[in-house]
Amino acid sequence: MNPLCRHSLRWIGIGLLASPMMVSSLSACPACLGNSDAMMIQGMNAGIILLVAVVGGVLAVISSFFVFLARRSRSSDELNCTTD
Repeated sequence: MNPLCRHSLRWIGIGLLASPMMVSSLSACPACLGNSDAMMIQGMNAGIILLVAVVGGVLAVISSFFVFLARRSRSSDELNCTTD
């Protein structure tokens, strides 16, 4: 077995064995516990809205670029047809 792989497996095993000892730090977030008025939930919702807005903006820019290319290609074809 590769020494690097063996080293990684050792740390994974240590982490799995130590995780039950850290029960207090492994508790669920307020969203899972049902406290929907917490600041953490409001921040998470704001982050989700921001990510959706960014992804939507990027998709809009990409689609408008392809619309631009289609219109430019059409106008170029019309210009070539009228000059022939």
